[in-house]
Amino acid sequence: MWIYQKKLQYPVNITCPNPRMAKALMAQYGGPDSELGAAMRYLTQRFSMPDNRVKATCNDIGTEELGHWEMIGAMIYQCLRDAPLKEMEAAGLAGYYTMHGKGVYPADPNGVPFTASYIQCTGDPIADITEDMAAEQKARATYEHLMTLTDDASLLNPLRFLREREIVHFQRFGECLEILQNL
Repeated sequence: MWIYQKKLQYPVNITCPNPRMAKALMAQYGGPDSELGAAMRYLTQRFSMPDNRVKATCNDIGTEELGHWEMIGAMIYQCLRDAPLKEMEAAGLAGYYTMHGKGVYPADPNGVPFTASYIQCTGDPIADITEDMAAEQKARATYEHLMTLTDDASLLNPLRFLREREIVHFQRFGECLEILQNL
């Protein structure tokens, strides 16, 4: 059971339109290594974990990833909400605008929609936790790439927060791997 607090994990307050960054951020909203993919992966894998501590970690981190997905959605929306159509077209978002307006839709920066095939679950606890560690490293790298695309503090600060959480998640999954190897 979840309790939803009606606030973002870290404040997002982007006031200047930036369709180019909105498009780049879509990697973490609907791409194969997105926050949505991570949340669904961990919340799915938890069922087959043989240790309650590992199961709880998958549940906790999966839930937190949903909060990160919410933050990325807020960032995309705020980058698009006041953007002139010409700027959206210049950012390569004419097709996106045609289908979704300025709504936030789970697709990657190339327009490929999110798919359940991004969710990894083998039922093998060691394989799944190792995959989770790799997923956290890929997310960290993506956040670092996103941070090189802007000097806007209203984007950088939430991106730094998200990157740091990926590092913590990697560490927690490393602890889970140790638990599983000692069963």
